[in-house]
Amino acid sequence: MTGPNIVLMVADDMGYGDFGLYSEGRVHTPALDELASQSLRLTQHYAGSAVCSPSRAALLTGRYPIRTGAITPQEVLGNDRMALGEVTIADSFKAAGYTTGMVGKWHNGALDPRFHPNARGFDEFAGFRGGWADYYRWNLDRNGSFEKSNGRYLTDVLADEAVGFITRHSAHPFFLMVTWNAPHSPLQAPEEVTNKYVEAGFEPGIALIYAMIEVMDRGVAKIREALRTTGVEDDTLLMFTSDNGPAFSHRSDQVPEGVSLDGSRFNCGFAGAKGSVYEGGIRVPMIARWANGLPQDIEISDQICFTDWLPTLLSLAGADHIGEKPVDGYDVSAVLRGDSPQEPPRRFWQWNGDTPIGTTNAAMRHGDWKLVRPALDISYATSTDRELADRYVEKDIEYKYHPENFSEIFDWPEPKRIIPEPPPPELYDLAVDPGETHDVAAENPGIASRMLVELETWFEEVEAERRAIAD
Repeated sequence: MTGPNIVLMVADDMGYGDFGLYSEGRVHTPALDELASQSLRLTQHYAGSAVCSPSRAALLTGRYPIRTGAITPQEVLGNDRMALGEVTIADSFKAAGYTTGMVGKWHNGALDPRFHPNARGFDEFAGFRGGWADYYRWNLDRNGSFEKSNGRYLTDVLADEAVGFITRHSAHPFFLMVTWNAPHSPLQAPEEVTNKYVEAGFEPGIALIYAMIEVMDRGVAKIREALRTTGVEDDTLLMFTSDNGPAFSHRSDQVPEGVSLDGSRFNCGFAGAKGSVYEGGIRVPMIARWANGLPQDIEISDQICFTDWLPTLLSLAGADHIGEKPVDGYDVSAVLRGDSPQEPPRRFWQWNGDTPIGTTNAAMRHGDWKLVRPALDISYATSTDRELADRYVEKDIEYKYHPENFSEIFDWPEPKRIIPEPPPPELYDLAVDPGETHDVAAENPGIASRMLVELETWFEEVEAERRAIAD
């Protein structure tokens, strides 16, 4: 085998400050910390979007998520799914002779078998297809058949499923995505782990989140031990990242009664969180270890994005992408080996929920400059529209506990909203202001104006492609 096995682990709503290495001692993640000490550590690594479904679509396709149709997490409406014309990284690894698997969260097409992971390049799937699952009352989709919960903690179940995949397929090249549920809500964790953080002085909601991360870290240790036991660890590219920044707020049904979140969750000084295109919402950890192929214990400050991983991983494996649509990402395998490009490419983000609106929550980065169009306060047009949105949430919850009752998306209208006029864009120099505290657009009007035109042009292009999707 010339290329490595690949195990790509993706946490859910885990920010920089949730990673033991960067948490200033707040979170206990010994397995991740050990892995990081032997890995490439990417310090300017970006998710594909500020929220889960679009971000995952970018990782799977190497393309900006708006192009793919995966615009927001509303699986009951089908807005989470990638168009059938999109070719995934799993499709290409499968074509190259790899056995492909996914364990954990899918969230790129939940209510139609055409969008099932098994139909999108994955030989094996064990997990859940929606945006979240109860950690104790879960429904496990195993290649299209449902298995009811036996009461075990879901993160432990997923770890064991990943170990099983590695054990079964270690004799041949494999590509495995382990898409953890943690620390996404609902906030549920074993009491004995949670109590450690409460006793350390953390507010109960934060203690739950950190406990969820610690249990996931134990799963990382199990996966690494499986790679060692099967003799393939040094021939495996083992990676860990998160789909977006930390979630600072949660629906009331996702938090135990009487537990509050006071906003004290540490995020390394970055502005924003999940849902925001400020750094706190889109800059995410990434560590990568391949002992027989890449340097170890090195920090890389080059800007790398989710869209880059499809061309990069296929390049490292000596495989070709079988998709015909052009990818937006770049092959950064040379960067991982120590060579940096002459000029960082332009990067773009936009997300607002529902139909994309280019004037809100959009950003572009080029070099050290970052332009931000702040999120607008978009309200529902009428109380009827608000009630319709609430019905979506009700159906979302119902699907999570009874997926067997859902076979197709709901053909409901999108709630109407009132879109205010946008404020002037903001400009930040991330080389000196990674916390995005000082808007320098007024001092650099030419740069701000040029970047705004580029951002608007990009949005028009990707939105036009999305509108042309037929499925």
